Amino acid sequence: MSTDREPSAEFLEFWRERHLCTLTTLRPDGSPHVVPVGVTYDLDRGVARVITFRTSRKVRHVRATGRAVVCQVDGGRWSTLEGAATVVEEPDRVRDAERRYAERYREPRPNPERVVIEIAVDRVLGSVR
Repeated sequence: MSTDREPSAEFLEFWRERHLCTLTTLRPDGSPHVVPVGVTYDLDRGVARVITFRTSRKVRHVRATGRAVVCQVDGGRWSTLEGAATVVEEPDRVRDAERRYAERYREPRPNPERVVIEIAVDRVLGSVR
């Protein structure tokens, strides 16, 4: 399913609930690198965000491939967001991502090496749409 379909109220609520997610990026050999992360989703902009360290493998993979996928699961409910990914280092945008993360999860620890992986969602899959 592409993002041209209007999301359901259940979908919107699911992405506001506190759930651990996975981020999938591709290694240089093409194999998937899957790690647990916190994700926020900005429906108005169609952007999923992951805060992380600038030296992480996931950042290197995103810089190399420009794609990423996030997924969250709760029993039989699941939702996957896919899209073009970029690494954002601008302080204002990092602070915005930290604020969003704090609203969904908890206040993140201070990290001067923090960056944001932004995924411009172009495909939505799942039992919750």
